[in-house]
Amino acid sequence: MTLRVSTDKDTGVAVVTLDRPEKLNAIDLDTAAELAAAWREFRFDDSVRAIVLTGAGERAFSTGLDRGVEVRQPNSPYMVDDPLVAIGPKAGDLWKPVIAAVNGMACGGAFYLIGEAEFVVADETATFFDPHTTYGMVSAYESVYLAQRMPPGEVARMALMGTAERISARRAYEVGLVSELTAPGEALSAAVRCADVIASYPPEAVQGTVRAVWAAKEATRAAALSHAPHLVSMGNLPNERQAGLFADRRPGFRTR
Repeated sequence: MTLRVSTDKDTGVAVVTLDRPEKLNAIDLDTAAELAAAWREFRFDDSVRAIVLTGAGERAFSTGLDRGVEVRQPNSPYMVDDPLVAIGPKAGDLWKPVIAAVNGMACGGAFYLIGEAEFVVADETATFFDPHTTYGMVSAYESVYLAQRMPPGEVARMALMGTAERISARRAYEVGLVSELTAPGEALSAAVRCADVIASYPPEAVQGTVRAVWAAKEATRAAALSHAPHLVSMGNLPNERQAGLFADRRPGFRTR
């Protein structure tokens, strides 16, 4: 198992932990399937009223899709098989509140998860970046999710700067990606405290509020995501060129 789920039946809070610290919690096909299954199970478990999502270890929340994963693709620019499209709670039709607790790196495909959380708590060690353009890949899904939370100029800068720049937790807080900053190592406990409060309220009111917030941006998000598959398919360089690009050019990080 690459996912740990623990539930406090007294508080109604579940903690979902990406548990591949040796791989910086990168998401392989097994992890993707386990995430999708977890969200489905929570839909039917009335004892769970709020969820915290985090990553094991100190180095990363998640670095997105495991680069070692091979995903067979249709021979068409209009069809893209993306193993990450079903990993988020909203993709699983779960409308219980999910809080992301981030420490260390959060990058690339991690935004599929962060983008479908209600809000993000991060400790001061957290950094956020999107490496796609450096790899010769289009940042489509990630940019759409980020644009729901950050000013467009900040999203464009993150996506276009690629691996040359990381956004600090402080900057992420300033632009609205993060709702609370904590001391190092305290993001999970702070997120659980928020979840405890939310889980103590009537679930019908909480879930209806979650649905209302998402309804406010759902049409725009759905329309934008509908363009993502063929943008990815037509814009990505072939795998051998992606690997070559990154091997030949490894810019030093700049954090702001």
